[in-house]
Amino acid sequence: MSNAWIYPFIIVGGMLQAAGAPVNGELKAALVNPWLASSVSFLLVTFLAIALFCIQPTPLPTLDALRGMKWWAPLGGIVGAVAVFAGLTLVQKVGVGTLNGLTICANLVASVAIDHFGWIGVAEHPLSWLRALGTVLMVAGVALVMRF
Repeated sequence: MSNAWIYPFIIVGGMLQAAGAPVNGELKAALVNPWLASSVSFLLVTFLAIALFCIQPTPLPTLDALRGMKWWAPLGGIVGAVAVFAGLTLVQKVGVGTLNGLTICANLVASVAIDHFGWIGVAEHPLSWLRALGTVLMVAGVALVMRF
């Protein structure tokens, strides 16, 4: 199978993610309670994941794989929940550009550090001056979006 779909899929995901905060903001406005809005948002994701699992139930982990799993491996959903909650509660206060710009910029800075040090089980990708420059330019670009 060709890998030609990978980058377009990531780009579409990023474009959809830009709409996620205002969509969740509208959900929070309608439901008033931010915890209820978060619950509804994640409940729909849970139902989708369960439906997809029912369509394709394999592969399943072995007991050895479960025993060898890092304690923090299941926490990815909570990490995502922080971003969803921030979006649905703050998008109306700061705007979509600022919210997503700060989110993406913080994500990039943290990602470069994770890559450089090989944290969280990823292969090391050393920080070069070009990667550092790209990160600085991203921070500068987000600062411009926030300012103007």
